[in-house]
Amino acid sequence: MLAGKAVLVTGGAQGIGAAIADAIVDEGGSVALLDIDVSGEETAARVAARGTARFYSCDVRSFDDVQRTINAAEQELGRFDGLVNNAGVNAYFDAVEMTEEQWDSVFAVDLKAAWLCAKATLPSLIEQRGSIVNMSSIQARLTIEGFFPYAAAKAGLEGLTRSLALDYAAAGVRVNAVAPGYTDTRLVQEWLDLQPDREATLESVLQSIPMRRLAATREIADAVVYLLSDRASAITGATLAVDCGLGVRFAS
Repeated sequence: MLAGKAVLVTGGAQGIGAAIADAIVDEGGSVALLDIDVSGEETAARVAARGTARFYSCDVRSFDDVQRTINAAEQELGRFDGLVNNAGVNAYFDAVEMTEEQWDSVFAVDLKAAWLCAKATLPSLIEQRGSIVNMSSIQARLTIEGFFPYAAAKAGLEGLTRSLALDYAAAGVRVNAVAPGYTDTRLVQEWLDLQPDREATLESVLQSIPMRRLAATREIADAVVYLLSDRASAITGATLAVDCGLGVRFAS
């Protein structure tokens, strides 16, 4: 689906980002992985065994760093056809105790970085009539206790998705979001580790999910690849839930 296309993926070192890189290469595309985590070098090397993948150390909270990195990536891979804003951090704060600095730090990664990367790549995407996929979360619309202010950041990301979709539709750029539910990632495992009774919490989570399982990272990645591809050519401004049915269930 992505033969001949070059895609930039932020937060590509591990988890969903690494799975997205695998899926892009499997579909014939090339990928640039951006991450502050230098383990992304190992991920890129593994993916490159099957196709074209490069790792670039980048702090996506800084526009200067983003612009410098994208310029370097374009020198190697050419103009980009796609951007996946996957970089993100979980947040577990109390609204009263959280500091301004902590708030700014969360939003810098979970929301501001998506704008900075879009700002830097849109000239290329307009030229290529490309696509942006933002990694949202079911928590943009539904949330649970103890995740403040993650839900607010992800709700903002979906608003950003709609705005960019409208503003750049006439230029041929599509902008969509994917909203995972509980997914088998390091971040979810770390959250489970914080619970007083890990196994009881996991069982409660599974019972709340209609399909009674966590999503796999590759299932999220496949949805991203679809939205990047020409097969989704009439889709823009949408948020695609990949949550094993969690978002449609009425509590009982």
